[in-house]
Amino acid sequence: MLATKKIAFIGAGSMAEAMISGILTKELVHPQQIYVTNRSNKEKLVLLQKQFGIETFVNYEEILPEIDIIIMATKPKDIAETVEKIKPYATEKQLIISVLAGVSTTCISQLLNNDAPVIRTMPNTSAAVGQSITAIASGQFATEEHLKLSENLFNAIGEVVIVDEEKLDAITGLSGSGPAYIYYLIEAMEIGASEIGLDERLAKQLIAQVLIGAAERIKSTDLSSQTLYKQVMSPGGTTEAGFKVLESFHYQEAMVECIKRAAERSTELGKLYSYIK
Repeated sequence: MLATKKIAFIGAGSMAEAMISGILTKELVHPQQIYVTNRSNKEKLVLLQKQFGIETFVNYEEILPEIDIIIMATKPKDIAETVEKIKPYATEKQLIISVLAGVSTTCISQLLNNDAPVIRTMPNTSAAVGQSITAIASGQFATEEHLKLSENLFNAIGEVVIVDEEKLDAITGLSGSGPAYIYYLIEAMEIGASEIGLDERLAKQLIAQVLIGAAERIKSTDLSSQTLYKQVMSPGGTTEAGFKVLESFHYQEAMVECIKRAAERSTELGKLYSYIK
């Protein structure tokens, strides 16, 4: 399905790099079928070209008319400028895939002013190690074939779930931003480890395996997370002592509000970028 497709990345940030790495590792296309550009960082383009053997470009007119799949991987605030650049060369035969938080398929279609199929996605930065969870949703003009094509692409960097677009703001707040919350927790655990006398390397190894083990456990069982953490605690034991500190700082409530606020912000961004008719 993808073997003959030419893919252009508009934006050369960490997500584009992770996707390129995954796509080539899975041998979905040859490096010469991938083209990438960005707005300012030409050094990054050179590095990507050397690392992956892909093609880079700055002249949209020469490249985009031959492209089958355009992946929009810029910052959300640059959506209007990005579409303005690709619009003269985008046709209704090309698949447009967006990884931009908060930007709806309707907004992109209105900016393009055509009936090109648009797929909106929300991966996360764990794509860098092939462990993203990517939610994808179809726009008005996308077909099942376009959805399947997108699913195949994002399977290269992890797992994929297909959802209604109305769920994507919530998913952005949970799994799109989620790695940052986990890294923040890890930082706190590292600080705690240092203060109880563990060296940095050992602490990192211990923390990483604790997280990997917990993730595998939650994926392998139907037991609730509450049941699982209660299984770790013995009355009067070490885990319960630590848990009481977390409760005193309202740790769980803070995390709930964190996820809700991130989801709200995704919705706010969507409203901000929906001004174009």
